[in-house]
Amino acid sequence: MKKIVLFALLALPAIFYQCGVSRQIGEAKALGDCKYNIVSADSMLIAGYDVREFRNIRKLEDFNPIKYPRLAAGLLTRNIPFGAKINLEITNPTLKLAALNQLEYKVLLAGKELANGFINQRIEVPSAGGKTIVPVHLKTNAYDLLTDPATRDAFTNVFRNLSGEQGSTPTKVTIKIKPTIDMFNKAVNYPGYITIEQELTGKMLMGG
Repeated sequence: MKKIVLFALLALPAIFYQCGVSRQIGEAKALGDCKYNIVSADSMLIAGYDVREFRNIRKLEDFNPIKYPRLAAGLLTRNIPFGAKINLEITNPTLKLAALNQLEYKVLLAGKELANGFINQRIEVPSAGGKTIVPVHLKTNAYDLLTDPATRDAFTNVFRNLSGEQGSTPTKVTIKIKPTIDMFNKAVNYPGYITIEQELTGKMLMGG
């Protein structure tokens, strides 16, 4: 009897750990069934300038190098810091809690990778229509975005959308996210990426 009790006590940690892994898998699966929506994009800075200052820019040649010397210098050195925060709303229509402990993400513009990173904090989305806003931070060198024909128009359209110009083409952004779970003290990636494709409108870019 004592041996049976001892075995049961020794087995408890493994049982609890397996239950924890199963719970994480269930929460990650529920996350894959969630709906995603970019609600706004803010804190957008290029070469240290708020992008709203460039709302009247239609093409790269329109900007005044005297008024924006840091941007002019960046074009010469091929180093133009660009940062932004995209606020991603996650809605959980399932009857299970959707959650993760770590999230890998990639952000693409016109099909070209703009930035990537990790969110190392627990994110929970309550069941039955619960919602959570997850901030996705971007930090990259925008030189290629402004000079590469594949992305230049899409990036300058951000400025046109800020101005509210009629007929301006919304900027299409793709966000790919991959949750991870802790399995036997090792981070295991969710199979494949959860892909969100959406157009950034002037209203979103103004934070509303």
